Amino acid sequence: MLGIDKHNRLMNSNSPYALISGGSKGIGYAIAEALAKRNYNLVLVARHKESLEIAKNKLETSYPIHVDILVFDMAEEDSVDKIARWCLEKEIQLKMLCNVAGLGGAKDYLSLPLDDLRYMIHINIESQMALCLQLLPLLEKNAPSYILNMSSSAAFAPIPVKNMYAATKSAVLFFSYSLRYQLIKKNISVSCVCPGPVFTKTEIKQETIEKMGWFGKLIAVDPKRVGEISVRGTLNKKIVIVPGTLAKIISVILRLLPKRLLGYLFYQLGKK
Repeated sequence: MLGIDKHNRLMNSNSPYALISGGSKGIGYAIAEALAKRNYNLVLVARHKESLEIAKNKLETSYPIHVDILVFDMAEEDSVDKIARWCLEKEIQLKMLCNVAGLGGAKDYLSLPLDDLRYMIHINIESQMALCLQLLPLLEKNAPSYILNMSSSAAFAPIPVKNMYAATKSAVLFFSYSLRYQLIKKNISVSCVCPGPVFTKTEIKQETIEKMGWFGKLIAVDPKRVGEISVRGTLNKKIVIVPGTLAKIISVILRLLPKRLLGYLFYQLGKK
């Protein structure tokens, strides 16, 4: 059995690579697994070595692929440069870049110190923008290729209780729209994933149910399903991907309603 596994990995050594920031847990890991099923070798980036090693072991045990792990905090200024240098020196056959690392939470603007707000901006916006630019040579070399930027349904509305989070996710959405057309001639497709509630942590589930009750449970989508839908949509060159039928319907409504009205409605909802 070990001989067969080794043979499969050797056969797969020339398979394309996908790099996933925030790839050790949650949606990032689900995306990694969806790509592993499609025989993509993986480069997983996250802050904690232990969780990366666990992810690597699970994926390499289940699929005939190779997984590299890089321990970096995507909010730190030199992380992207070091990641890009590693990929370029290794001449990774990079076919897909998945910018999944991000930060949210119950506390937001007016509740967090300035340093924490800056950290959110760095990880939610700057790291995505920088990775796209720094890894562009490899994506262009291996075209047709793909960029998957992780946003949120919060990108479709101003949300007073999640002011900075919604603002950063909106920035990712508009950045992705524009980048898609900038890279058309390079044969690089850009997609933006905008999920609604995804219960990747207990506190997310508790907060969603507290704010939205039974409707929060109804609209939530399982992380594994989000990963599969995200990868499938990206490979099919969809520009905006909203996992879940109900979430998709709500996203259309959010995009049609005036932003001033949405701000007021979310303000009232946040007071509960």
